[in-house]
Amino acid sequence: MSRFSSSLGLHMWFKNLQVFRLPAPWKVDVDQLNMQLASQSFSNTGSGDMQSEGWASPRNNDSLVHSVNQQLLLLLQTEKKLLPSSVINQVTKARAKELEEQQGFAPGRKAMKDLKERVTDELLPRAFSITRQTWVWIDPVNGWLVIDSSSPSKADEVIKLLLKCDKIPMESLRTKVSPQTAMTDWLAGNEAPKGFTIDQDTELRAHTEDKATVRYVRHSIDPDDVQRHIAAGKQCTKLAMTWDDKISFVLTENLALKRIKPLDILNEDKDQRTADENERFDADFLLMASELAKMLDDIVYSLGGQLADPLAA
Repeated sequence: MSRFSSSLGLHMWFKNLQVFRLPAPWKVDVDQLNMQLASQSFSNTGSGDMQSEGWASPRNNDSLVHSVNQQLLLLLQTEKKLLPSSVINQVTKARAKELEEQQGFAPGRKAMKDLKERVTDELLPRAFSITRQTWVWIDPVNGWLVIDSSSPSKADEVIKLLLKCDKIPMESLRTKVSPQTAMTDWLAGNEAPKGFTIDQDTELRAHTEDKATVRYVRHSIDPDDVQRHIAAGKQCTKLAMTWDDKISFVLTENLALKRIKPLDILNEDKDQRTADENERFDADFLLMASELAKMLDDIVYSLGGQLADPLAA
């Protein structure tokens, strides 16, 4: 059984979405993309390296691009050595004390710097490593490139590597109405856009210097209370919603989606699907891709549509 066999079951969808746009439809040569990714494939961290990253096979086979019905799945793997600076400093300090006893005077600044570098090189091969996997879904049919990460900086790592591949015309997703403005209006009117419902978690923040913030966590949102906060100058920066009774999520002011969760309606036929692990994986992936693509379209529509890239010719 693949070591990634349970990564994309219905109960393990992409949990967070950093969303980018592609032209739709976008013609992609899967074999060419696979060859380009191969030049950046993952290899284990060397004894003298703190970190390594690269593309790994999503299905633990020879392919770095898993393609199912024109939907593509990539996997970025990162390995990082755990070597706290406190440990390096502690060992360096002990070595410096030994040197002082041997030579009769304390090491100078340059000697301490060189000593610290030698200690780091000595400790690195014995340091523990942690591995992080970041999934990437590419939908060339509907023009989506989505990274499963709650952190923009981790998504940037993916984008930097992808941009080394030729002819991936991605751009940031921008909408005519900002999420902050739209979410504030939805709360003020106590009405979600068509196809959505407002759930119990939200955050409102003032744009004053103190950035006063009010959060509702698993708490019914009182419309009158919210309107008072909005009248006082606060705007909505996070809003929990449900789309089409199928998927719950939190929309943020930066157009990132967090805490993605497929609801029971998408699990109803799960037990009736094939028992073959590979076929089940592909079926789950296609279901996720289909539903998320429709949800993203509806979110963009509710935000006034996509804003064209001013740099596009």
